[in-house]
Amino acid sequence: MLRPSPAPAPALRSVLAALGSPTAVREPRTPALRAAQGPLSPQHPLPVHVLGVTGTPGLAPRAQLTGWRFLISDGDRAIAAADTMLTPDGWSFSHFFEGPYVPSMERALLQAQSLPVAYRPRLLSVPELYMLTLWLQPGPEAEATEDAPAATDLMVPLAPAPPGIVAHQSYRFAELLLVLSTRLAPPPLLGSGAPA
Repeated sequence: MLRPSPAPAPALRSVLAALGSPTAVREPRTPALRAAQGPLSPQHPLPVHVLGVTGTPGLAPRAQLTGWRFLISDGDRAIAAADTMLTPDGWSFSHFFEGPYVPSMERALLQAQSLPVAYRPRLLSVPELYMLTLWLQPGPEAEATEDAPAATDLMVPLAPAPPGIVAHQSYRFAELLLVLSTRLAPPPLLGSGAPA
């Protein structure tokens, strides 16, 4: 069961404006949006957080809210997504995109909807690994701001996932963090620790 946080009204308005007036934004529409026949609607808004995993050793990683993502639906299926970003003037439209993360995000949301526990869905990005996960937080509603995932929060990596991480499999954050930390650890210096 999902209990999504409501998107900020300016973020939603900026996406609606971009859909309603393609010439009002610099980014061109994607091929799927240009080919769409029916009315397009933004659905499933999710806050996007970026995970800082390369910080100070020994400190818990932090997740910073960087935007809101909306799936753009043509009828009953998502054909693209729209991102918004926080600017000095507030939330504004950033860009449209399509590709494998769109159907993967839709699939992960359907999977999460069938879970017996209520979760707040978010997206968690790990830019260093080109990785995006659906972040599921149990418990009551909270602001989608800057914080850190709890060790028991569920993470569902979206496809394509980095090698060694299975897309659409649920991981506890603590488990996934072990894998991420290994992948992001700096390589040993040549000659360090080698016998003389």
